[in-house]
Amino acid sequence: MVKWAWMVMAALPLVAQAQGELSALDRDMAGPRAQVLVLGTVHLSGMPKSFNPASLDGVLDRLAVFKPDIITVEDLSAEECDQALRQPAKYGSDYCAPTDAAKAATGLDLTAAITELNKILRTWPAQPTPAQRRHLIAVYLAASERGSAYAQWLQLPEPERRAGDSLDDKLVTGLRNAATENNESYQIAARLAARLGLQRVHPVDNHTGDVLDVDDVQAYGRALQAAWTAGGAAMKEVEAQQKKLSEAADLLPLYRQLNDPANLRVRADANVRAAMRAPGYPQIWVAGWEIRNLRMVANIRETFRERPGARVLAIVGTAHKPWFDGWLGQLQGVDIVDAQQVLK
Repeated sequence: MVKWAWMVMAALPLVAQAQGELSALDRDMAGPRAQVLVLGTVHLSGMPKSFNPASLDGVLDRLAVFKPDIITVEDLSAEECDQALRQPAKYGSDYCAPTDAAKAATGLDLTAAITELNKILRTWPAQPTPAQRRHLIAVYLAASERGSAYAQWLQLPEPERRAGDSLDDKLVTGLRNAATENNESYQIAARLAARLGLQRVHPVDNHTGDVLDVDDVQAYGRALQAAWTAGGAAMKEVEAQQKKLSEAADLLPLYRQLNDPANLRVRADANVRAAMRAPGYPQIWVAGWEIRNLRMVANIRETFRERPGARVLAIVGTAHKPWFDGWLGQLQGVDIVDAQQVLK
């Protein structure tokens, strides 16, 4: 035992040296570095009834100054939904919205819509016609990319926001309803994408690693909740502040609070450190949490793989932000942008 402990301690400087060497591989890189801004958000579906999308105008104004080339959201991609629908017992299928209405309008099932979407985007013109936008919107909906569909809808002139070119009346009604739907993919990502003239919102969520295989689901839930309760005293104060700020007419102070490093540390401690103090099930949950975050980070990286120096805005539930900042910041040629500075 002593021998193994000595060997482990002796290896630590080598590990630190290797990590340092990897972090310095890009110090002589050519061209600009990618700038990645991770915006921690509440899930707007849980906002008070008084929520008004206009309360996000101050947040959108500051994000627009950052001028992202790419915006990512915490939604499953068409490919992830296609996989989940084919293997629901393994991956679950309740994270993806039904595409039946879009299939009826376009004749495209999810798999065919993915193929058609990729085909359209490869030759997408700089100045698309309203008819081209309407068709793309319908295909986005058939591919379960509702945020991108709404971003395109907002870029249509008001008189052109109508049925036609694969969009039927049912789909148009859904798009109009999105204007008041409490969803950050619509009210932050799509609105900002439309304002900046971006053609899509990139869904990067992943649940292939956190659909856990446990023997007793109820015992798992009880153990995890007990761990969180035991470590949640400081979190209660943060949540109380969040609740009060959520009721304001201007949500910019809320987003400053959500992205404050001190509050992020409290959330991480209550979320993961508390779970790691308990044996068994809570630690299994942490493993799934890490897998999900790692795969989401990889999905974000893929969005600017062919675009060195891109400006990327990753919008995600605030609990994910410390992991996103940490792991994205380790990537070559990537700098993490201070969200607090952007939201000043």
